[in-house]
Amino acid sequence: MTDCPLCQAANETLVWRDGSCRVILVDEPGYPGFCRVVWNHHVAEMTDLNAGEQRHLLNVVLATEAALRQLMRPDKINLASLGNMVPHVHWHVIPRFADDAHFPQSVWSAPQRTGAQRAAPPVETLAATLIAMLTEQTAG
Repeated sequence: MTDCPLCQAANETLVWRDGSCRVILVDEPGYPGFCRVVWNHHVAEMTDLNAGEQRHLLNVVLATEAALRQLMRPDKINLASLGNMVPHVHWHVIPRFADDAHFPQSVWSAPQRTGAQRAAPPVETLAATLIAMLTEQTAG
């Protein structure tokens, strides 16, 4: 698909990548640490992937969640795979805090308040922690 923004992979802050998928840091004001896990090839649904690919993608999603929990200590992590606007398999991994602008609603809902400001972990730190979590998940 030539016009898919997730296939283009332009202007992304890359955290980690392998031959199947990549983790990018999303520049979303008020939501530091917001990551997107993107399947590298254009497929629309999780069931377009074979079982091994599905497990690999979900392992990366879970490792991203674990890394963000360790580094940021959020009140909650939101995982979302929508694809309504961009039909390309990807997962949103979003650290949430009780004092963010939208909590307890989704980040795409109407704001509830002016949210507290936080910083995202440095990309290098997030990448190293993500690699450690992936290694831990796949050991044994």
